[in-house]
This record gives sequence, C-alpha cells and structure tokens, in this order.
Amino acid sequence: MKKVTAILIGLITIGVLSCKHEPAAVIPQGPVSGGGGNNGVCFEADVLPLFQSYCAKSGCHNAVSQQGDYILDNYANIVRKGLVPGNATNSKVYKVLFENGNDKMPPPPNADLTPAQKAIIGQWINEGAKNTVNCSTACDSNQFKYSANISVIMQNHCTGCHSGATPSANIDLSTWPGVKPLAVNGRLYGSVTHANGYSAMPKNAAKLSDCKIAQVRKWIASGSPNN
Repeated sequence: MKKVTAILIGLITIGVLSCKHEPAAVIPQGPVSGGGGNNGVCFEADVLPLFQSYCAKSGCHNAVSQQGDYILDNYANIVRKGLVPGNATNSKVYKVLFENGNDKMPPPPNADLTPAQKAIIGQWINEGAKNTVNCSTACDSNQFKYSANISVIMQNHCTGCHSGATPSANIDLSTWPGVKPLAVNGRLYGSVTHANGYSAMPKNAAKLSDCKIAQVRKWIASGSPNN
C-alpha cells in the first residue's frame, strides 16, 4: 500500500511540475474599445503591428509556416499559447525577445525589436493582454518629420521584414537613405495606400491609419527630407 501511495504522489508531483512549465491556454477576449495614452497600451495600434511585422511573416509565425506551433498574426492566435496575462516575465512570447542566438526571437539575421518595442509588449501583457481596439492615439497628421514620425511608422510596421542582413525584396527601410528612393519614385505611398499596381504594405496586415498615411503623404510632398 505504501508503495502504491508513493507512486501516486510521484505522478501527481510530475503533473504539477509539468503544469508550471506550460501555462493554461488563454480564452481570447472580445474587442474592447478604448485604450492608448493614459488608458494603457492599445493592442490594435501598438502591439499587433509589431507581431505582424516582426513575427507573422513567411517562414516564421504566420498561418502557413507556424514555426513551433505559434501563429502570431491576430489577437486570438497571439494569446493562444505562451502568454500569461498579467505576467510578462512568465510569458514565453515575451521572454524569447531577450534570448541569445537562435533562441532569440526574431532569430538572426532578422532585425531585433528595439527596447521600446519590447517594453510595449511587456506592458501590454502586464496590463492583462486586453484586446483593445479603436483606441485614442497621439497621431497628429500635421506632424510629419522623418525622425519623429516617419521613421517610427517604418520601425513599427515595416522594418520587421525590410531591415537586417537580408531584408525582404532587398529593401531596407530602417534608415532614411533606404526610405528616400521609395518616397521619390512613388512606391512608398502607393504601397501604404494599397493602390493598384503596388504591393500592399504592411503585408498581410491592416492598412495604416488615415493619420499615418497623411503623415507619409505630407512628408513626401515636402521633399522627403531627413529632418
């Protein structure tokens, strides 16, 4: 009897330890209007573009590739696995951003997220990983400097694919010298407005907001300066 009891205790212990390493699946929340600014991080405007640009691309974590059984292209898929609402440090999708070598995400030679971008994802998880949409944002279409506005748009929506050692289509949008030629020849504006004859960007994601498109348009009209 004692031997049977010991075996049962051992099996229970193994089960408990296993649970600690595999968080329970998260039930996706419905969309919640609001967020952004003083109301916390906005999933739709601040977090989703990062996952779509840096993670949900061909060969990685899109619906076709599903590397590691992770799909990171929309809210339901992002919270499906490896995420603990309210606890970023115990969430695998956050911890891998700080790993080294091939354990790091995105893996080399892909561009790394900036410290500010990682902080946004961490804050969103710690705030409960809410599916916040239709958020109030600080976007002002009358502000369209390259350093303060355009480069930030590129960084959050484009450079996950178009930067690093092997940028997609050999287009690097991480610096002004890379962005300027596309602004001059019309490809940048044609892509972000999803105009006929241009490759719609961001790829496999929602079009940029009207405000961000207006910022791009006004910057190009002003001569695409490195200001």
